[in-house]
Amino acid sequence: MLACVFPGQGAQSVRMLQELARAYPIVRDTFQEASDSLAFDLWSLVREGPEVELNHTHNTQPVMLAAGVAVWRVWCAAGGGRPTVMAGHSFGEYTALVCAGALDFRDGVSLVRERGYLMQAAMQGGEGAMAAILGLEDAQVTEVCTRAAQGQVVSAVNFNAPGQVVIAGDVPAVVRAMSSATEAGAKRVVRLTVSVPAHCSLMIPAARRLTARLAETPIQPPEIPVLHNTDVESHSDPAAIRDALARQLYSPVRWVETVQTMARRGIDMVLELGPGKVLTGLNKRIDRSLQCLCVHDPQSLQQALEKSGARA
Repeated sequence: MLACVFPGQGAQSVRMLQELARAYPIVRDTFQEASDSLAFDLWSLVREGPEVELNHTHNTQPVMLAAGVAVWRVWCAAGGGRPTVMAGHSFGEYTALVCAGALDFRDGVSLVRERGYLMQAAMQGGEGAMAAILGLEDAQVTEVCTRAAQGQVVSAVNFNAPGQVVIAGDVPAVVRAMSSATEAGAKRVVRLTVSVPAHCSLMIPAARRLTARLAETPIQPPEIPVLHNTDVESHSDPAAIRDALARQLYSPVRWVETVQTMARRGIDMVLELGPGKVLTGLNKRIDRSLQCLCVHDPQSLQQALEKSGARA
């Protein structure tokens, strides 16, 4: 059985999906649809940059939504199989909901644009930070954050793979946690180039405002189940989906559990749709029995079609 997953922020790059767009006009058409919704040319930003503008959260989120939906549309147009379940890493959850039919694409584009602005507004002046901790157990990272907080915010926010956890919070607390993680034996500690500390309690003010915006956004029961980051459950009730999306802003991304849940449900192929292959690498580390592939250009598309066809 097949699962489709979608990457979040960090997978974007200038000139991404160019080869796929040359082969499949639906890629450009999808970006045009998103651009029309925002009255802002997303495809030019992807094609020409500048990178610093692409990496602004309020731009990255609609760009990545359009990218994921475009690749999904290519997959469907090329005769790719229908997945049994979907999921998205962090922001990618919105892409999954659009592709699963729960959220209209145009509504989603405007929603995630505002989500990006709300996240930025919650942390002005670069007061927040995120860092990746490699080589420690989850419990060790949690303990490191508890010791480093000292009245500020720092917590484990992305459980990406065994031995790979991302932390987020106030800059001084994150710096203390990075030092403590090194002392605890972490193989590598890397501060991430972001200023918005997603998925920690500093995002609660943004989540409150997002809740109001979500209440105005039409949401339908998904045609394909979507596993949510916050509880690793799929929901058909639109109210429960809205609640999961709001809580996601200040709750950890439980990606390891998400992939493990897919495997327990009988999934044996996980397909990453969108630029890059970050999730494919994580998924292989989480469960080596899974066949993990990505689609981001004509070559990877053909490979995924052949692999999935061989299994049919």
